Amino acid sequence: MTIDVATIPAGTWTLDPTHSDITFSVRHLAISKVRGAFEKFDVTVVTTTNPADTTVTASVDVASVNTNQADRDGHLKTSDFFLVEEFPTMDFVSTGVRVDGDVFFVDGDLTLRGVTKPVTLKGELGGVMVDGYGQTKLGASASTKINRLDFGVNWNAALEAGGLTLGNDVTINFEIQVTLQP
Repeated sequence: MTIDVATIPAGTWTLDPTHSDITFSVRHLAISKVRGAFEKFDVTVVTTTNPADTTVTASVDVASVNTNQADRDGHLKTSDFFLVEEFPTMDFVSTGVRVDGDVFFVDGDLTLRGVTKPVTLKGELGGVMVDGYGQTKLGASASTKINRLDFGVNWNAALEAGGLTLGNDVTINFEIQVTLQP
């Protein structure tokens, strides 16, 4: 579905948490991927009449990580990974938005474990719709890939058969629905 971004209403859009997900995946044992989600996060989008001036901010409570395995989730919260006691959130602040046909790119700064690096989210708009309660909703999907080592997430373990337990690349996926504020 092609959406003319110029027709998106200008304003501040806040997260609809019941219709949004932030998930991730990382290579495990060099043969498969481990997937997880963050259950608590916030996203705000501010649109203007010029799509290039759109801003996106997000904050993720990294202690809300859920991989459906309690021991692993506990390990992810330690200094081996997120170090949640010292760095409770992962934050994103956009620095620019570009639109190329049906695809959008959101450039920005991602901060994890006190380290800030530039990233680009690549995504597509799902559309704009007024729901049954008269609220204007915007849906979008986006993803980015980061190298966890760039953010000081260095833990790994050698495998008996060779190689390492974890890959370095982590894919982060966003399925976001936001509501236009009056």
